[in-house]
Amino acid sequence: MAAEQREATRILVVAGQTEARTGLRDRLDAHGFAVSVVADGRDALAELRRQGADVVLSDVCLPGLDGVTLVRRAREEGLAALFVMMTDASGVEAAVEAMRAGAENLLIRPFGFSTLQVVLDKVLDKRRIAREAETLRDRVRERYHLDAIVGESTALQAVVDVIRRAASTEAAILLLGEAGTGKELVAQAIHQTAPRREEPFLKVSCAGLSEVLLESALFGHEGSPGGAGGPREGRFELAHRGTLFLDEIGELPPSLQMKLFRVLEQGEFERAGGTRTHKVDVRIVAASNHDLAAQVAAGRFREDLYARLNTIAVTLPPLRARKADIPLLVSHFIQKFNQAHGKSVRGLLPGIINDLLRYDWPGNVRELENVIERAVVLARGQYLTPEGLPPALSRPGSACLGGVLPGATLRDIEREAILRTLQAVEGRTPLAAAMLGISPRKIQYRLKEYAGDDRHGGEAVQHSRGIGDGDSGPGVPHRTAF
Repeated sequence: MAAEQREATRILVVAGQTEARTGLRDRLDAHGFAVSVVADGRDALAELRRQGADVVLSDVCLPGLDGVTLVRRAREEGLAALFVMMTDASGVEAAVEAMRAGAENLLIRPFGFSTLQVVLDKVLDKRRIAREAETLRDRVRERYHLDAIVGESTALQAVVDVIRRAASTEAAILLLGEAGTGKELVAQAIHQTAPRREEPFLKVSCAGLSEVLLESALFGHEGSPGGAGGPREGRFELAHRGTLFLDEIGELPPSLQMKLFRVLEQGEFERAGGTRTHKVDVRIVAASNHDLAAQVAAGRFREDLYARLNTIAVTLPPLRARKADIPLLVSHFIQKFNQAHGKSVRGLLPGIINDLLRYDWPGNVRELENVIERAVVLARGQYLTPEGLPPALSRPGSACLGGVLPGATLRDIEREAILRTLQAVEGRTPLAAAMLGISPRKIQYRLKEYAGDDRHGGEAVQHSRGIGDGDSGPGVPHRTAF
């Protein structure tokens, strides 16, 4: 253990004998630990309440409050110290009872200081791993929580509203939508929003595996699919009390559709090659980019299974249906890939955002993410340029405004640019201003002018939401982009 780690580690020694207390204190202090000592269990509990400790080295037999009771009381009160119990051979049974109550380890006297160091390293490593796991869980919650979704478009927020209301229930959820719309990310957000968030989240893709391997992946097997090997748990057992995400559910073979329906209805199944019934409690989130209703009508998907999965059906909008979210997504991805690739891109050159808005994004958010990563990696300076975009987005003349006739006045072209940009961002004036390289105040001034024109006033009013309405800063690294 490094010296700085020892200095940061507080150890409370609880020993009835003065010689034992002082001996441990002196040796631990000499090795750089911060040490406190007390003589009985009551004083130990008071010390833990007052300033806490990382590790408690405690005798099992103590005056007043014995070691087993000390551990139990500390756990009941939520005191976070790790307990290492010390005893001679005659007190092993009580020490084991203390470990059942929550102690981490046991030292049997006589023991040397090297043995004590090994035990301290083990319990402190265990605490470190637990803290790192909790930090990782916090990051996952932050990244995949519904509130972390990038986008404020009407189409997206309607979907988020349905998911938010359904996530806290136990109902199966069916996610529909084109490839790249973020179905897996939504499934993870559902799990992180639900009461099962502390339990496992597992995924199985129903496409690309043979029926035998898929059955083994889902339900496990008593021997390997080839007949050798021992029993193996499937994803249903591993996801017990958690969430199982079944991607491309429309590719599930008919025999497994029947088996899945039984799990959903009765919570039970048999492993492949087995006869023993296993009970599970799993929340199902399924996804498909196919029309499952059409597959039911064609006899390729069980109607009862479809009805069971279709309790809550949510169709994720394609990116072309929520182009107002593109500026926020672009900002989010720039920050993400700046961090990933050590770049310092600040934004886009004027006009590029219009190329991104004009494109229909057949690959949806996944395609946009790939495009922005490419542009960030290829960027020579602080701004993304047309040279960093794929040819389909940076074709010559792409910055021209469609629908403006030759000979149109500059005022006509300006009006067309303002109104079409406002339409693309669902009337969010600050976003439109940023895209056009002008101030929100100028857009408002121009809209008042257009309102006086009988030919364009209705359109101008329709697309304006006012300065500051819908204003949103750039995405942050832990937001979920879909």
